[in-house]
Amino acid sequence: MSLLRPILILAVVLGACFLSTTYSEHHEGTNADAFNILYMHVTPARLVVNDDTHAEAGAEPADAGHHAVHPLLELPLPGFLKTFDHDHNLDNGAHFALTNLQIFQIAAVLLIFIVFSGVPGYLRTGKGDGITRMFAGFCMWVRDDMVYPVMGEKDGQRFLPFFLTIFFFILFMNLMGLVPGSATATASIFVTAALALITFGSMIGCGMAAQGPVAFFKNLVPHVPGWLWPLMFLVEILGLLVKPFALMIRLFANMTGGHLVVLSFMGLIFFFAGEGLSSTGYLISPVAVGFAVFIMIIEAFVAMLQAYIFTQLSVIFVGASIHPEH
Repeated sequence: MSLLRPILILAVVLGACFLSTTYSEHHEGTNADAFNILYMHVTPARLVVNDDTHAEAGAEPADAGHHAVHPLLELPLPGFLKTFDHDHNLDNGAHFALTNLQIFQIAAVLLIFIVFSGVPGYLRTGKGDGITRMFAGFCMWVRDDMVYPVMGEKDGQRFLPFFLTIFFFILFMNLMGLVPGSATATASIFVTAALALITFGSMIGCGMAAQGPVAFFKNLVPHVPGWLWPLMFLVEILGLLVKPFALMIRLFANMTGGHLVVLSFMGLIFFFAGEGLSSTGYLISPVAVGFAVFIMIIEAFVAMLQAYIFTQLSVIFVGASIHPEH
């Protein structure tokens, strides 16, 4: 088992990178090919396969330089979900198509199951390999330094699995985004919006369950004069909406910004080469690569920091919802 778990982790990460680089849709036949490939790290792209089965023998392609493709995985959607159609092409109805970002979300879930498969046994018996001991330590750190100080031991025990899931799901997506050939799911505003909506739903739902629906909204406003209560209630409702919005923007902006800096440095090499200035590209490549590596080291720290910040703020927001006196 000590060798099986690292092999499975490596297989999941490399498998996701292989699917992303092999099947991600990108435009061909332009000088911007290198940039399209580089920036697939932070942009959603459908996973597609070539489809030449319908081409007649000896027939010229309708659009030279382009191949007929179809999605690697496509599922029909009801008409009211047309917004989620990647192409917004409703001639044949709305469809859900698998993208490179979703591959790494699935990979993050698989990694959670793999790395934590030995943690329960380790906590019972004290026996486990290095990966198990490391992630058990992470779990206890999240519990003792993030959840319990805010929510207390009683409520913290109930919510700990939820916050552990959020923390490691974001952490694994962030870290996989640093692997060559990968894509950073948390650099998509839609992914961070979904995560923020989960926190927002937990704030509202858990707050209502703990206090009651009426008491939850009543307790949003502290003791103030009666004539000021309506204004304060409006302010508190806006504050309730701003909290998940801030979570969404902070994670998205930090993960996108760092990657864009790295990709811009690397893109300078391809830009000069594409403009016929290959000598200039060779000249600046050591500088560009050096700066990119430096930013990449910082990105590794930011990847862990942003998982911590998102989870810690979620703990604070949910804790405040179930404990209005705080």
